[in-house]
Amino acid sequence: MAEAAKYPNEHIVRTRTIDASSDAIFAVLADPTRHRDTEPTDWVRDAIDAQPITATGQIFSMNMHFNDENGDYRIDNTVTTFEPDHAIAWDPGQADEDGHVEPGGWRWRYDLEGTESGTEVTLTYDWSRTTQEIREAFGGFPVVSPEYLDRSLQALDQAVTDK
Repeated sequence: MAEAAKYPNEHIVRTRTIDASSDAIFAVLADPTRHRDTEPTDWVRDAIDAQPITATGQIFSMNMHFNDENGDYRIDNTVTTFEPDHAIAWDPGQADEDGHVEPGGWRWRYDLEGTESGTEVTLTYDWSRTTQEIREAFGGFPVVSPEYLDRSLQALDQAVTDK
C-alpha cells in the first residue's frame, strides 16, 4: 500500500493508559537521561546533556544508533511543546557548526490526561513537515510503525511503574 493511502494525514497516533500519575510520567519524558527507557529498541542510546527539559525552544541532544548499516549519530531535538504534566513535544534535527538546529520535519508528541485508572498517554509521530529530500534520504516515511509506538508506550509504562 502506498504511503499516502496508508497514512493520509502523515502521522501515527497511539494511546495507552498507564497506572501512574501524569506528573510521574511527565517527569520521565522531561528527563533526557530517561529517554532510553521509553524506547523499545536500541535506537536511543543516551543523553549528551543531562539537563531536564524545562521550556519550549530548549534543545536537548541524544546519542542514537539507527542500524548496523547506518551506525551511530547525534540528534538535536528542539522542544516545541512544554506543558508540565499535560503535553511535551520535540522536533528532531541536526545542529550545524554554529549550533543552529534545522528540524528534519518530524515530531514526537506526548499528551497526558488523568483518568480514574491512571493517565491516558497519547503518543503522536508526525512527519507531515518532512521534505521529499529527507524522505528519500531515510528511504521513505514513516520510519517507524504503529506497533513501534505501541511498544514505546509499553516501555514508558514499564519505566514509570517498574513493571
